[in-house]
Amino acid sequence: MALVLFALLVAAAAAVRSTWSPCGLSMLSTITPMAERARGHRYGVTATWFVVGAALGGATLGLGAAALAALVAALDPSTSTTLGLAAVAAALAALVDAGTFGRRPPFFRRQVDDAWLSRYRAWVYGGGFGWQIGVGVATYIMTAGVLLTVALAVLTASPATAFAIAVAFGAARGLVVLLGARLRSPAALGALHARLDALEAPVRWGLVALEGGVAAVAALLAWGPVAGVGVAAAVALGVAACVPVLRLRATEPAPSA
Repeated sequence: MALVLFALLVAAAAAVRSTWSPCGLSMLSTITPMAERARGHRYGVTATWFVVGAALGGATLGLGAAALAALVAALDPSTSTTLGLAAVAAALAALVDAGTFGRRPPFFRRQVDDAWLSRYRAWVYGGGFGWQIGVGVATYIMTAGVLLTVALAVLTASPATAFAIAVAFGAARGLVVLLGARLRSPAALGALHARLDALEAPVRWGLVALEGGVAAVAALLAWGPVAGVGVAAAVALGVAACVPVLRLRATEPAPSA
């Protein structure tokens, strides 16, 4: 049960964090009532196809996770083993997202093809874009939390549960497109993106904190209080070590053209 809870929490947080990918932000500008009206389509229909496509993308990811979960079930590891592996995976995800190892996301810098908007019908580009967003690994990967979601789902050792967690992740990514449901003017669109810009850093560090918390609690459940405190301290030190570097990079002038 603990692994399922961890997986759902990380899946939701990773889906939210992924909104700040170039693809996610592009979808919030591309699939809006204004844009769909200009293309002669209805926003509600396109957005529905997008959410459905994202859920199907999550289902595609879920098929792989379910297969691996079945393999874990066949190996029949102990609860302490799966929780211990979850602790290690979550700690690594937190450190990767914090940039402790010198590089942080995004990874796999692939964008969706905007040419689809003029080439295909609304249900094709809506569903197609949604699938690419929902599968999680077909476009920009903004957080190690995406891979952590899969790892935690696999460690549940339940194919059905792993599949459901991946579908939930995909659906959550797709539902973000509804943030643009009330946009009726360029000014409103600009205001939405301004709010997202302001929230990007808090969301990113909030996810790092969640991953670190999952690592600490999983270690506590697997190995006891001392291990839980030790993992929490190790993650905190790793994150703290990279903060001065990130601040220095933020103050460096942009390279000239």
